[in-house]
Amino acid sequence: MRLIALALGLLLMTAPAVRAEDGYDLWLRYKPVEASAKGAYAARAAAIAPTRDAPTIKVARAELERGLTGLVGKPATAAAGTRDGVILLGAAADPAIAKLNLPLKSLGEDGYLIRTLTVNGKATTVIAANRDIGVLYGVFRYLELIQTRQPVASLDLASAPKVKLRMLNHWDNLNRTVERGYSGQSIFDWWKLPDHVDPRMVDYARANASLGVNGTVLNNVNAKADSLTAPFIAKAAALADTFRPYGIKVYLSARFSAPIEIGGLKTADPLDPAVRAFWKAKADEIYKEIPDFGGFLVKANSEGQPGPQDYGRTHVDGANMLAEAVGPHGGVVIWRAFVYSHEQPDDRAKQGYSEFKPFDGQFADNVVIQVKNGAIDFQPREPFHPLFGAMPKSNLGMEFQITKEYLGFATHLVYLGPLYEETLRSDTMAKGKGSTVAKVVDGSLDGRKLTVMAGVANIGSDRNWSGSQFDQANWYVFGRLAWDPEADTRAIARDWAKMTFTNDERFVTPVVDMMMGSREAAVDYMTPLGLHHQMGEGHHYGPGPWVSGGPRADWTSVYYAKASADGIGFDRTPTGSNATSQYAPPVGACFADLKCVDEKDLLWFHHLPWDYRLKSGDTLWDGMVKSYSRGVSYVDGMNRTWASLAPYVDAPRHAEVADFLKIQRNEAQWWRDASIAWFQTFSKRPLPAGEKPPEKSLEYYEGLKFRWAPGNGL
Repeated sequence: MRLIALALGLLLMTAPAVRAEDGYDLWLRYKPVEASAKGAYAARAAAIAPTRDAPTIKVARAELERGLTGLVGKPATAAAGTRDGVILLGAAADPAIAKLNLPLKSLGEDGYLIRTLTVNGKATTVIAANRDIGVLYGVFRYLELIQTRQPVASLDLASAPKVKLRMLNHWDNLNRTVERGYSGQSIFDWWKLPDHVDPRMVDYARANASLGVNGTVLNNVNAKADSLTAPFIAKAAALADTFRPYGIKVYLSARFSAPIEIGGLKTADPLDPAVRAFWKAKADEIYKEIPDFGGFLVKANSEGQPGPQDYGRTHVDGANMLAEAVGPHGGVVIWRAFVYSHEQPDDRAKQGYSEFKPFDGQFADNVVIQVKNGAIDFQPREPFHPLFGAMPKSNLGMEFQITKEYLGFATHLVYLGPLYEETLRSDTMAKGKGSTVAKVVDGSLDGRKLTVMAGVANIGSDRNWSGSQFDQANWYVFGRLAWDPEADTRAIARDWAKMTFTNDERFVTPVVDMMMGSREAAVDYMTPLGLHHQMGEGHHYGPGPWVSGGPRADWTSVYYAKASADGIGFDRTPTGSNATSQYAPPVGACFADLKCVDEKDLLWFHHLPWDYRLKSGDTLWDGMVKSYSRGVSYVDGMNRTWASLAPYVDAPRHAEVADFLKIQRNEAQWWRDASIAWFQTFSKRPLPAGEKPPEKSLEYYEGLKFRWAPGNGL
């Protein structure tokens, strides 16, 4: 014990002193640089020289001053060339920037350049762009360099986003409940708007601008028509005014039946002249209040939402009608491909492709089809959606979920970077090898210019924004990937860990390692080997492999697992639903071939006997059980890792994460035990040697009810 105490004492002596924090500052903490490095950074950031007093340049200057003051000391104001260490901020048209002849043209509307130059014999850092918003993005990048302790003495950096519209989708309701929200109420206080705009909206805008996010959908895709009425347009306009200097446009989810509900019409038929006139007038009304309004996001003919199919029309008819209304104002329509019919389908995974693929090339130029990463619904693991690569003549956008509806809510530490990366790096083979989903999303595969990456936000009124400290990383990695879909998510995790906690490698390396394995662990203890949709009913909390009945078979767990005495898994090969035929032939053939398909997708595409031999040599049943246990063991390891890092983290944040990891450990065990108890009733096989039986009976697990689980409100 004395040796342990001595070791702990030595660790505490060598670890940095940390002050209490609550997570509000996110990755923009701007804590002082260590004394040993501070002087070098301060010498290069002694003064700020903005070229103009425009709104976004003012914001850029304020952010730079705020960041530098926290990191290395308050900078002075001085003109470029009057002293060493001036940071010059400006856009291409500004005379002070124009005379430098910088290569800005290739950076587009949002890109930036950071370069060390000599101006009148004085060392100067230039942050320049074609537009003011690029200057702001460059400022955040410069501050990030200091935050992550990278050299700034001789810079020559240029960066431009690969995706045009980089958006958050808020599933926030007008009463401030949040569908699938696990971090408190909506941050948009509609009741007090437009007369009072919460100061927090500025910090929301700052955080998003630091990632290059340039759009936000303010209301739930399960929309209410009220959001399109004059009082709510005024409220949205107040938010737009706040966000505008940060380069963020506001969008609204539009309820397709609004012409009936607020327009006094008897129909919402998109080919009816009166309906078209309603939407044109509504667009004109919105743009009068919000001149840079982004456009509409639409969920139509899915999960009971109204849409053009109610009138015998198509998605093209509905989307193009709205596109016609917003088009003259420069607006876009983002039409979700998350659709499935009210009739019982043969395979829900096929419906998005079936409903949209035939219309490739028929959508208006200002319409984007927004496609979820997988064909079911944000599951812990899904193969990439077959629409990616299948609609080369249409604008196709990516929809990821940042909030963890199916991944343990805010209390499970699951870093989503590997999930996003796995999808984006998947090869559609649409134009041969290398036709990745990322290249579809950024438009390079098919030469598309109107590109979108959207993330269903995990942001709420909780002081830490996202419900937990580590869920901030999912907002962060989404933003970084929206800027560059081919970025490395381990490197992104390192940047986040450094800015959010500390640059000390004794902390960064183990934390990033822990993060990078956390999603795979969740898959293991929830849905191993390609299982999917095995969660609790309605709220999607905890395991529910026994869920059956209700209004739709494809809302149940048994529909997807298809567990029986002869095996488990959903046959999507040509002998089953033939969903594999929706992929490019080489991809579909591999998915359908047991010798080719990756075992991570095995039960997604195949129904197999319990004694099927995995590559490990284990039977399918034994491999499933071992996967569940492996996931639990990984969470045990995360608990140990985090406990060892207490000296590097302030006590409040360390305690919160520790508490949540304990919850995750208990719930991972619950997932394992409940799943094994259920599936063993079909496999009739003993557990592998060394595996412990479930702690409780199957009846106990089936009897658990969670009426008030969070995030289920509509």
